[in-house]
Amino acid sequence: MASSSSKKRKRGADDAHKASLKISSQPVSQLGPVLASFPALHPPESTAFQCWSRDEKKNSDEPFVNRRTFVGGEADAVEFSTSHDSELQQSAAGCSYLIGVHDKRTNTTTLRPAPLHILVRQVKALKNLAPMQISSEDRMHMRNQLGETFGTKRAKAAIRAQERNRVDVDAMRGVASHLQDTIQENTGSLPTREEAKASADSNRLIPPHDANAQRPDDVYAIHDIIPDNELNALSVSAFKAAETDLQRVALLPYSKSHWVNQHLRLLFSAPKLKKSEMKILLYISSMFAFKTAQRIVSDKEALQKRLSSVPGPVLDGLLSRFTESARNTSVVQVTTQSETMLLTYMFALCLRLDDYATDTTLIAHDLSMPVTNVNTLFKSLGCKVEKLGPTELKWLGLPDTAGQTKRAILKVPVEFPQARNKRTRR
Repeated sequence: MASSSSKKRKRGADDAHKASLKISSQPVSQLGPVLASFPALHPPESTAFQCWSRDEKKNSDEPFVNRRTFVGGEADAVEFSTSHDSELQQSAAGCSYLIGVHDKRTNTTTLRPAPLHILVRQVKALKNLAPMQISSEDRMHMRNQLGETFGTKRAKAAIRAQERNRVDVDAMRGVASHLQDTIQENTGSLPTREEAKASADSNRLIPPHDANAQRPDDVYAIHDIIPDNELNALSVSAFKAAETDLQRVALLPYSKSHWVNQHLRLLFSAPKLKKSEMKILLYISSMFAFKTAQRIVSDKEALQKRLSSVPGPVLDGLLSRFTESARNTSVVQVTTQSETMLLTYMFALCLRLDDYATDTTLIAHDLSMPVTNVNTLFKSLGCKVEKLGPTELKWLGLPDTAGQTKRAILKVPVEFPQARNKRTRR
């Protein structure tokens, strides 16, 4: 058995095969090696390259690796030069490069920083030739040829479909003038923007209005909402004879509206009763009652029995304006449009009694409707739904706490909501 001492390596023998590394002691500003990369075509080994500095005016003490240098060489048929993207790629890489020179005699490798140059090629024979101008149509044609040759069945089908749907511009030139004349002839009868706006305003499901009114009182006239014969048919004598608020509420055509009951108390708490406002309030209460009984409007006898406190002329007027006859029959019914008109006429009267600042939340509660729907109808009347400021609260005689509630406010000049353009889905 061999002794363990014979298996031990000698320290001196191992050290003799080890290579040492060191950094070059030459000045960093001195011209040094360059690391070149040829992404496509490699030059012949005999090709000579030279290095130039792009910034000759810069301080010569700047490290060579940081200088803006240019490397170029020329073979028999191809020229090689530094690309413009070399500096960008080198800075974006976030690293630096070192070139090592190994000395076999001393077994030492000397390292020196070197800049990276990515070289591009230029064929000498094509250097002075201008690039061929290719239109988008030619490019698409060549692309389709490649697709027909090497594409899948699905890609070929798409190319054929695109070819079928392509418009022949040359064929359209002969009919372009005819199409323009036809378009001008057909669009000549179209209304202008002002005429279209006036037509849209006149077809709104709201009472007749004066868009040029200078006061809110003049936007919606009373006689356009309540005909004179119906207004004269309303009597307030029974309400004057009543002694308590409960008795007056019981006389209303519809006694479950908090908004109506609140205004009834306010009218009789004033030093002198305003007869005209009391009649408007009675008409609003009649409209509330008519809306609750809209399912039986086709049976006039049952409707009169249910709305016995509504005068006959008022009930006949409500039936004539806010119902429609079913097609090919004499049966009347309340449609979506007629119901909208009933509500907008009612809200226009509510605005008058509220000094054109109506609490929409209270009315929505009385009608069992979402507040957003009620706000939309008030906006169709030209109102803006917002909170009142301290000055407006003081002018209306409302407490400061009322400023937390949004109200429908009618201002002049009245502005109606514009129809929104629908976006095309992609």
